[in-house]
Order: sequence, then structure tokens, then C-alpha cells
Amino acid sequence: MLPKNKRIRLNKDFDHTFKTGQSFYGQILGIKAAKNILPGNRLGIIINTKVSKKAVVRNRLKRQIREIVKKEFSLLTTGHDLVIIVFPPIIDKNFLEITAVIKTGLKRLGLYKG
Repeated sequence: MLPKNKRIRLNKDFDHTFKTGQSFYGQILGIKAAKNILPGNRLGIIINTKVSKKAVVRNRLKRQIREIVKKEFSLLTTGHDLVIIVFPPIIDKNFLEITAVIKTGLKRLGLYKG
């Protein structure tokens, strides 16, 4: 679980990220990234019931995505809100494939340091 200050929880924060953020869309997920005025990065994950009707499956995917991004947070430039939108084809993918897509998206958005 990410600490409270690393999570996007309010609708207005999600709306701000969608309106002003840059985007990357792949086959299995999309990433929206917007600048914020906070000292660190924050993460929000959106998984619709179209991905899976079972909450167990959706929660497992959320845990996997959180773990991937948690490992990458130290490598990212600070001051961004990230929203990850999950699409149904992700069900057929394993952890390594999801990791590769997230890293590609973060790289294309230019969020890595250096």
C-alpha cells in the first residue's frame, strides 16, 4: 500500500490530471501525467468493471500496478500526478509484461530523472 500522501484520492485531482496532463496509451493501459505543486509524486489507478466483474481480479491488478510504480518512484522526477487507466486486455498479461508497458509509458512521458 502506498502512503496516503502518495495517492490521488479526490475527484478534482483526477479531473486536473485528465485535463492538463500528458498521456501515453498502450494496448493494456494508459498513463496520464500532470505537474503538481507538491514535493513528491502521487498515483491514482482506474480499473473499470469492464476489465473484470470480479473484485478479486481488479484488486490483484491494482496491487501489481502499485508495486511496479512504487519501485519506479525513486527514479522519477518529482512533482507529478500519475493516473493509470487499465484496459480489459491486461487480464491475459503477466507481471513482467505489465512492468514493461508501464516503464515504456513513463519513459515516453519523460518522467525519468536525467
